[in-house]
Parts: sequence; C-alpha cells; structure tokens
Amino acid sequence: MAEYRADQKHETDDKNDTVSGIVDSIIYQNEENGYTVCEIEDTHGEPVTLAGIIPYLTEGDKITAAGQWVTHPQYGRQFKVESYEKVLPAEEDDILRYLASGAIKGIGPRTAQRIVDKFGTDAFEVISDHPDWLTDIPGISQKKAADISERFRAMSGARAVMMFCRDFFTPQTAMKIYKRWGGAAVDRIRENPYRLCEEFWGIGFTRADQIAMHLGLAPDSDERVLHAAVYVLRSEATRSGHTCLPFDTLVRCTLDLLFGEDATEEAAEAVGRAIGRGVELLKLIPCTREDGTELVFDTRYYRAETYAAAKLKEIRRLTPHIAQGDAVRLIQKTEAQSGIEYAAAQKDALLAAMNDGVMVLTGGPGTGKTTIIKGLISIFSSLDLEVALAAPTGRAAKRMSEATSYEAKTIHRLLEMDYSEDTEPRFLRGEENPIDADVLIIDEASMIDILLLESLLRATKRGARLILIGDADQLPSVGAGNVLGDILASGAFTTVRLTEIFRQESESLIIANAHRINEGLMPILDRRDADFFFLRRQTEEGIRDTVIDLVANRLPRSYGEEIRDKIQVLTPSKKGLSGTDALNPGLQVALNPAAPSKGEVKSRDRVFRVGDRVMQTKNNYQIEWETALGDEGTGIYNGDIGTVTDYDAEERLLEVRFDDRVCRLDFEQLDEVDHAYAITVHKSQGSEYPVVILPLYDCAPMLLSRNLLYTAVTRASKMVILVGREQVLAQMVANNRHFIRCTMLEEFLRRE
Repeated sequence: MAEYRADQKHETDDKNDTVSGIVDSIIYQNEENGYTVCEIEDTHGEPVTLAGIIPYLTEGDKITAAGQWVTHPQYGRQFKVESYEKVLPAEEDDILRYLASGAIKGIGPRTAQRIVDKFGTDAFEVISDHPDWLTDIPGISQKKAADISERFRAMSGARAVMMFCRDFFTPQTAMKIYKRWGGAAVDRIRENPYRLCEEFWGIGFTRADQIAMHLGLAPDSDERVLHAAVYVLRSEATRSGHTCLPFDTLVRCTLDLLFGEDATEEAAEAVGRAIGRGVELLKLIPCTREDGTELVFDTRYYRAETYAAAKLKEIRRLTPHIAQGDAVRLIQKTEAQSGIEYAAAQKDALLAAMNDGVMVLTGGPGTGKTTIIKGLISIFSSLDLEVALAAPTGRAAKRMSEATSYEAKTIHRLLEMDYSEDTEPRFLRGEENPIDADVLIIDEASMIDILLLESLLRATKRGARLILIGDADQLPSVGAGNVLGDILASGAFTTVRLTEIFRQESESLIIANAHRINEGLMPILDRRDADFFFLRRQTEEGIRDTVIDLVANRLPRSYGEEIRDKIQVLTPSKKGLSGTDALNPGLQVALNPAAPSKGEVKSRDRVFRVGDRVMQTKNNYQIEWETALGDEGTGIYNGDIGTVTDYDAEERLLEVRFDDRVCRLDFEQLDEVDHAYAITVHKSQGSEYPVVILPLYDCAPMLLSRNLLYTAVTRASKMVILVGREQVLAQMVANNRHFIRCTMLEEFLRRE
C-alpha cells in the first residue's frame, strides 16, 4: 500500500522554497479534500514530486508551488506544498495535453483534438464563456456542452478561491470554503468576510477581520463592530457558558477585541451604536433583569431560553395528574413486584413524577437514583404509557441501559439527528414530528446545555411528562447555559433531593468521601483497605512521574495488565506538568511507544498512532460509523473517547473505535481529535471509569474548586487515587465558589 504522507516524519529544510513546472502525472488524488501527490517537470527539465492540498490538479497544468523540500523515509526527496499558484496552459500543444488528460469530464483525447483544431488558443475562453459554440463539434450536444462548461468553471472557481485565500488560510481551510460555497466563495468573502467566522468552525473573528481590513473596511465601521459584538457573545457562550452578557460588559469586551489599549470614547460610542443597529436588525436581543441590569443576547440563545421556559411551563400545565390514591397503590404494587421497600424520599420522587408534568430528581452517588428510574419504568409501563430513557452522552446512556435493563439512547439519537453540509445538526424530531413517548426520563441532566434542551423540548409531545435526573453539585454543562441549576433555582417545579446513602453503597469510601467533599469536609485519606487512596507528592515533576508510573507499571503489577484499559487520568487543567498537555505525551510514550508495525500520522504538534486512546473534541454530525452488528449512523460528539485501531496511509484515514461504533477519520479531521490518556475533569462529565487517577497541583484558582473535585471523584466506580499536595486538596474542599454563568432561564421560568 502506497504511503503518501506529507505530514509523516521527514528531514526538512528550514526555509521555504518554490518550484515551477508542468504537471506530468498524477500519482494520487483525494477529491474530497484535494490532497494530491503528483510529478512535475521543472524548468530545468528535472522530475519533482509534489505533495499537498492541490485540488483539481490535472496533467498539463502549469504550477508554481511554495513550501519545503522534505525527505520521505520511503519515497525519498519530495516537495511539501504549503501554497501554490496554478495557471492554465497557453500554447496549443499544452492546451491539447490538458484537455486530453480527462481533467474535464466529457472531453476525451479525440474531442480534445477537435476542440483545439477548431478554436486553437481560444479553447478555454470558448468552453467557459461560449459553450454553445462547442455544439459545432461532432458528438457534443447542447447538454454535453453545458456540462463541460459547468465543470470547467467549477475548476476555475476552485483555483480562484485557493489563490484568494492563500494569504489568509491554509490550503485545507481554503478547500473547506470552496466545498461549501463553490465558485461564488471569493465574491461572498469580498461582500462580507465576517460570514467566515459565522459559518465555518475553526475560523475566528480575528482571521475574518484581517481579511476585512485587507479589503479596506474602516476600523470603526458599523459592520465590523456589530460582527465583533456578535462574536464576543458567541465566544463567551462557548468559552464560559454565558447565554447573554450585561450591556456594559459586551461594550467593554468588544472594545478590547477591536481596539485594545487604543480604545477611545468615540470608539465606545461606535460600539454602542453598532449594538443598537444589531438590535434593529434582530441580530441582537436586549433584555432587562428584575434588578434592572440591561442584558444583550445573541438571537439563538434568547430563542432557546425563552422557548425552553415557555415549553416547560406548558408541560407542567397540560400533563394530566394521577390521583393520589392511585399513585400510592401503584407504588405499593411496584414494591411487591420488585421486592424493594422504597425510602421516604424515594416514594416522594415517585409520587411527584406521577403528579407533575415536570419533576427534577437530584442527589449524589449511592442515593438510589437508579432504583427510582426502575420504579418509574415499572409504574408508567403498567399504565400502558410509552417510556423513553436518554442521556446527553453515549457512555451515560450505556450506563443507564445497563443499570435499568431498559434501552436508553443519547438525546441526539432520540431526536433522530440528521446532518447536511451545514455546521449545525438537524433533528428529524421536532414540533411537527414529536418523540412518540408519554414519559421522557433524562439522566445526567447537569450536562444538558440550553440549545440541546430547546431541541429536546421542541420534540416533546403535548401531554408528555419530563423527568430530569442529575447531580446538582457537579460541574455545569460544557455548552452554554446553566440548565439544571436554573431549573432548580427557579422553584417552578417539584424537586426531590436524595441525601441518604443506602446500605449496599455505604462501605464504599469513594461514595463516603464524595459526600464529605460535598459537605466541605476533608476526605478520609488514611484507610489502606479501601477504594480511595492518596499519594503525597510535593513537586510537579514528582506528581507527573507518579501518575505515569501508576498507569504504566504499579497498578498493572498489582491488579493485572488488563487494568490499564480501565484507568482514566483526570486533571483540573490542560496546563502545567500534570495537565493534559504534558501528561498525554508522557503516557503515550509509556503505554503506546512508536514501533515499525504501528502506522502513525502527525497533526499539529501531536502524533496519532494505532493503539492510541483519543477523544473527539468537537461535535461532528457528519462522521459516519457502523457497529459489528451492522448498525449504521452518523455523529461523533465532543467528549467521546475511543481507540485508534487501524491506519490507511493511501486513503489518509485513521480507523477509530468509539465504544461499539467504528468510524474512519480523514487526516484533515484530526484537528478535532486529541489524546485521551489524560483528560480534563470537565471533559469527563457523564462518564464513569473503574479507576480514576487525579493529580493535585497548583493551577488556575478557579479550577481548584469543590465541585470540580467532587465531579472527578464521582466519575470512579471502583477506585480513586489522588496524587499530589494535601494543601491543594484542602484548598479545593474549602473553595465552594461557583463560577456564575450569565443566563436568564431561571428568571424566565419565574415570570408569568
């Protein structure tokens, strides 16, 4: 199998160079991403191998490429293309060679000869601008002439986009822009460069702004300032979870983004005017809190919070109640059938679920939430009501299924997610096609962000019940909003909080310590016969080395080699010697070192090889997967963890198994993947691992919090090992400050 990897380990020159010549042959070409390996004859008549993103390249093209000479370990010296300029041939012989190569579908060698014989050096102009003239040539109908012209113009459009974008984007990004917008891409960018940061993941405001400045847009233009304000709102939603911002904060952040220290009063006035224009254009939505604070929303989050509040109140109002006496009898019947006697709080939860359209159940580990879910399934099924179970992540849904012996789906699957060329998902279930369930039971509700809640509620049919189950003391969702916290704080719905730890769980020190942490007490650290351990280390080097040694050596020696796959290292931060950025390379060397038998590819500053544990870092709704049973679907989501199982150098693909789903990732998609030997606590939400190792070291104070420590500890089912400084542990237990997200769902729920 040929290995065409411009990003494989090479010996490289330090400086950029250029080469020019006529394309002699195409060795490999991927039509989806434009990756090409070709051979050209340079200006000295010497053959040169080029490799890189060069879409729609064909034999006969004249190309000037900029990049670096590299030495491929298998194929020798070649030129790694970083940018290029391509011109159509001008001489008749070169035009004939180009057309005869098959570059334009519908033109073969004989037709190419006839076209050149008739039109000579004007052949390209005729194909592009006067396709009807081609019908004078035998064998070319009106339709075929139109198809030939359309294909040729598409190729010309790709060249124009790649040329225009070369000073601003990598060839990969330019190709993505062309695939989305086609030959109109340059005109769209010139008309409004800021559409790039709105419609393409990975293109930020700063990059779009550079293009706008290059095109001559005034620094204080309303267009620029308005897009900056929208970007600030969306950036804060992604980065900090805010669904809106106070007006003054939005002005300040927009000023800082655009002008930095050079901001003036005139600039501040320009920002205020642009925000006002955004309100007039309905791109921004103003809102005033009960305390008088003026807030500004991006439209998508305003729509999500207002709709969610209205729909939740509608569910509460329309769902029929089950009479108290009947509800009590149903609980007694379920107790008799299951052989379980429910505790008082558990009975309260079951009664509330039958009496209210929306019920929230919250509690820590070992407090019997799963027992209640089983009871609810039994009760509602006995009433011939259709019950649907779901959770935000695949792992959480799988745990829910295993615990209840009842099928649970991800919320995305429940909503029957579809995808298109757009960046946002499209759910087949919605107001016109609701979920066919009378009772929706959603676990790990603390992970639900406001946009997912909106989609779920739009698909909830009239009269259906909604039961939200989660741990209110865990970290909030990765996405924007504070859904579970706001619903609880509003007091608008019946809430049952479980606090009693049941006998079968009370022997677990993990559970006991989780509750101690939640109460602000130091965990018990001196038990040697338990499932919770603390290894004191003072230096960051010592913490890092101990974590790696535990995973690679100490635990496998004590519990067997198979334990390695059951260990997950969780860290508070990406940064530092014990953060994910440092631990992942160290753990990769210890657990999956390079070997001739393992295929690998370098992306950014990371090497991905067969056997690596990896994590998807962005929702990608277009990735196709299949299972061993033949089931097929699409979508790999932020936080999904898998293992690289195979490598195809020729097709530039990595095969990754995410639980029971196997997908093939194009090398260009690896910017959405990271190593997962160590992950942040935030990324672990909704997951459970047999063994959790948590390094405790000095990092950003906002990360050294009680709820982060509590979340990390409650991810473990069999063993927790803390490694680090006891004073850091004490600091986390004592720090019960929560980062406040700016949202309005709580207030919208309270309003009549």
